[in-house]
Parts: sequence; structure tokens; C-alpha cells
Amino acid sequence: MNKVLLSARGLGVKRGDRHILRAADLTLEAGRIVTLIGPNGAGKTTLVRSVLGLIRVDEGTIERSPNLRIGYMPQKLHIEPSLPLSVERFLALAGKPGLDEVMGLAGVGHLRKQPMQQLSGGETQRVLLARALLRDPQLLVLDEPVQGVDITGQAALYGLINDIRKQRHCGVLLVSHDLHLVMATTDTVVCLNHHACCSGHPQAVTNDPAYLALFGNHLKPQIALYTHHHDHQHDAHGNIINSEQSPHTPCDHNHV
Repeated sequence: MNKVLLSARGLGVKRGDRHILRAADLTLEAGRIVTLIGPNGAGKTTLVRSVLGLIRVDEGTIERSPNLRIGYMPQKLHIEPSLPLSVERFLALAGKPGLDEVMGLAGVGHLRKQPMQQLSGGETQRVLLARALLRDPQLLVLDEPVQGVDITGQAALYGLINDIRKQRHCGVLLVSHDLHLVMATTDTVVCLNHHACCSGHPQAVTNDPAYLALFGNHLKPQIALYTHHHDHQHDAHGNIINSEQSPHTPCDHNHV
């Protein structure tokens, strides 16, 4: 059984009288990838910031493994265009050893002297990943790591993340707003809509003609369509409609 790195139960965060997150559960284990998906405004950032200890929760509990080392890859990076900052200097600002090792692992060694402002979207994401790895983390938290990256670059980044998980046996919490595509190597997908409304394993739709036409066979090992089951319904605001208010039977949703 894999070591539990972090366990969150019944998390709730309020803004005034309104819940922006409620009844959220999350378990992160060493060597396993959890992908958190949901639309914009679903509470993903709130849950991540709660896990990182950056905001106070109003409800629930968070238990972390003692002295847990977390490497965080933010969603966005803004650098003043006039600031002379190379990739090497940017990573060195973290003040951590192992710079050459993580640059090699993230595949950015050839960019060592490149100005940060001249990097492509995929190159920037790899540099941010390298920075997160400088902490030698037991848990990697990656907030939309493929944002601004083309589909081929996404597959390469997903493959790299999976390799890092295997090599370092670290847990990974990967956050995305994309309900269509998740990592095929994800162990658990959690669908968030102000609360954790469903979770399960992603399923690769390898024989779907639309999938093959869109992504091609060479991307199948890294990317998969995800199918999940809701046991309830939501109104337009994301609130749960219980069976007494709106009788229904559970239905399956394919995000395609």
C-alpha cells in the first residue's frame, strides 16, 4: 500500500455566507497521480490553495505527512520584459541544490542561457516544472501544467510527468479545467464543481473514430477521454438538486 502523503476530508471554504468549496475530499499518495478537473470557477484553485496551506478552511480537516515536501508549479508566470533573467538564473533564485539534475530531467538543459521572456509556452512550463523539482518534493502540485501548450507538447509534458512520478515515486496532484482530456496514466480523476461530485479512473477511448482522428495513435498512451458517473444533478449555479426536488436516475456523462 502506498504511503498517504495528504488526506483532506469535508473541506469547506466560505466567502461571506456563500460556499465556494464544500464537502471536498482528497487523498494523495506516494507514486500515484490524481487529476483534479472542473470548469472555471469550480473551486479548483481554492482546493489547491487549501492543500498548500495558503488559505484557511472553514470546515473539514487536512492531515499531512510529517515534514511533507511539496513542489508547486503555478498556473501562470509573469516576468517583467525588461528584466535580464536567464533560465539558469531564474532556477538559481530558488536557492536549492541539484540545478543541473532537474534541468536535465525536465529537458531544459539546452535553454540554460536563454532569456525567460523568449521561451515558448511549452519551454516555460518545463522550466516551471524544473523549479518545482528543486525541492526534491514528495508531492508535486501542478496547476494546469499544459496551459498554453499545443497538443503535441501536452502529450510530451504528460509523458514527462509520468516519468518523474515513476523515477522519484512522488505523489502528483495535477489540476486542469479541461473536461475533455486527462492523463491516461492518472490513477484517480476527481471532478470538482464547488464540491467533489465524482471520482474514478480515466478510461482511454482507443477505438473511437473521433478520438483517433483528433489526436492520432501516437498520443493514445498519454491522453485519454474520461467517462464518469454522477449520482445527482446540478442547477446552473453548481448546487446539488436532491432526488426529492428533481427525481432522476443516475446517468453517465462522456466528456467528448
